[in-house]
Amino acid sequence: MHRLSRPLALARVLAGCALFLAVPGAPARAEGFERDEHRRCDHYERLRQPFFGDLHVHTSFSWDALIRRNTNDPADAYAFAKGRPLLLGSDSGPLRPARLRRPLDFAAVTDHAEFFGEVRLCISPGTPGYDSSHCQALRGEIPPPAGFPNTFQYWGVYLVAPALGDSSTCLEPGADCDAAAASVWKETQRAAKAAYDRTRACRFTTFVAYEHSATNLGFGAHRNVIFRNDRVPAVPTSFFETGTNDPRALWSALQATCLDGVPGCDVLAIPHNPNLGGGAMFPDPLSADDARLAARFEPLIEMAQVKGTSECRFDRLAGAGVDTTDELCAFEQNPRDKQQLGPPSVPIQLYPRRNLVRNLLKDGLALEQSLGVNPYRFGLVGSTDNHNSSAGYVEEDEAQGHAGSNDDTRLELLAAPRIYDNPGALAVIWAEQNTRDSLFDAMRRKEVYATSGARPVVRFFGGWELGSELCARRDGIQRAYANGVPMGGDLSPLRRREGARPRFFVSALKDPGTPEKPGTDLQRVQIVKAWVDAAVAPHEEVFDVAGDPASTASVDPQTCAPTGAGFARLCTVWEDASFDPSQRALYYARVVENPSCRWSTYLCKEAGVDPFSASCPAQATAAGPGYDACCRNATNDAFLEPTIQERAWTSPIWYAPEGAPAALATSAQSARR
Repeated sequence: MHRLSRPLALARVLAGCALFLAVPGAPARAEGFERDEHRRCDHYERLRQPFFGDLHVHTSFSWDALIRRNTNDPADAYAFAKGRPLLLGSDSGPLRPARLRRPLDFAAVTDHAEFFGEVRLCISPGTPGYDSSHCQALRGEIPPPAGFPNTFQYWGVYLVAPALGDSSTCLEPGADCDAAAASVWKETQRAAKAAYDRTRACRFTTFVAYEHSATNLGFGAHRNVIFRNDRVPAVPTSFFETGTNDPRALWSALQATCLDGVPGCDVLAIPHNPNLGGGAMFPDPLSADDARLAARFEPLIEMAQVKGTSECRFDRLAGAGVDTTDELCAFEQNPRDKQQLGPPSVPIQLYPRRNLVRNLLKDGLALEQSLGVNPYRFGLVGSTDNHNSSAGYVEEDEAQGHAGSNDDTRLELLAAPRIYDNPGALAVIWAEQNTRDSLFDAMRRKEVYATSGARPVVRFFGGWELGSELCARRDGIQRAYANGVPMGGDLSPLRRREGARPRFFVSALKDPGTPEKPGTDLQRVQIVKAWVDAAVAPHEEVFDVAGDPASTASVDPQTCAPTGAGFARLCTVWEDASFDPSQRALYYARVVENPSCRWSTYLCKEAGVDPFSASCPAQATAAGPGYDACCRNATNDAFLEPTIQERAWTSPIWYAPEGAPAALATSAQSARR
């Protein structure tokens, strides 16, 4: 027995999708979902508190992690997130120990639903399918067939071209990929249940989750599916069932299998960092109803992870950006634009606009102008996309890669394209307490922010009457909630006095770090504004609102210790002097740290190659082939240099002249309750 033939499965999903989308204004689920939990944690904060976590982690249940010799399962990933050590996969030496300096508050294991059944059969001796060619190649017992340079591509071809049908594993007599996939999903749920702290201490929260990895013709349109609680479908919907990069097929399946199919089930999907999406992840909605579905099912987007950031893009060698002049957009960029196909680097003028979150946010404003609904009202989060089961392992000076045996040596890490990767990012959620309901509600209202891996504490509010004294008041946050909206909210034109301009309260505290590794001082806070004019043309501007953009702070080139002054706290109330009440606009805060050494700098120095030295090329030659990558810098590389400036990005605050549509408006859920 094996899955439905993929063309038949696709036809059924698309038929359901068409029926679902034909219902005018079909709501996925009314907001104000009834909570599943009613406990109050010992550490409850009515004005909300920040929780740091990772919503994108892969374990040995993912085919592309198992191929790379990761043998850690979801239970191991959650234990690591809570502070337990872990051994990382390798095929070039002993397993590598890893441990978080600071445990996470929450995590979601998001293994690829594709190949759940095959992976289980391939590691279960004696079961039908175990001796298939696919399984033998997966275990490294035989090479892939001629025409496939490696086992990854031998397996991955079924994602690139799903019309090929089932793999040889599922076609073996007696092989039951469906039952095997269901068992993997049940084990995923058990691991999340066992790791979730349901005591009043509320130390750690898990979410049942998976990744839907649409990859048709090499264009990735992956999305992480996060469930509110343990009331979930019997099996996850994978790309083998939807068969298309069109996200509406996934939404239709989630509507049928979760919202309509399981009492108490609630769900959201987080689009994967789109920088390698080839511009294909976000097709224009076909109607206002289509846009409403996008806004309902996808309130968040992952804009930073191990494969780079996707806020915006600026090529400093070309002196040009993708609809931007913002030079800080050169931060942690991947030269490619697609995961599977295409050239190793893409000229700035050919890079797809919708690989970039800021452009998506701008396009959302323009689409709202024509459709009456904004499909791209994204809150911003980061995560790792780590395939080592090491959730939240983002320290620059401890970088050990993210893909098991693919990058388990120094030279593999420094080789292109790996050198453009990074240790990963984090998601931060402002919630009353560390429980599934509280965190999920915060994700739904977008009171979240992304960091590039550091842990600054950032708050961002907008309103018409936010006083300039808020930074100095002990009750400043309470007043901000009372007189404005937090990140993720909407500025109501109904509360605007004649002539009033929006004001934004932003507060940032530096990452405290640990006693052994203190955090880096802050350099500045910026507010990014985007808007569309009367001709619906998009615009953007970046404002420095606090700190010192001319700072000369840097690092000691010998030790990487910080040098120069910075800030432990930055806070301000900024008013948009150029505000036009007739124009749609959005605002988000970007908090930038002083420079610190990039992970690649630490590895190069360990090999005796100093990226800061004028003798770097000679040192690289002496160290051997592959170390020339250590000498990349701002003069010879569009995106790499020995130092980085870690940062945080808040979710936007939106303004629409007519106000937010009632079906989409989110309340600040006043902290006074």
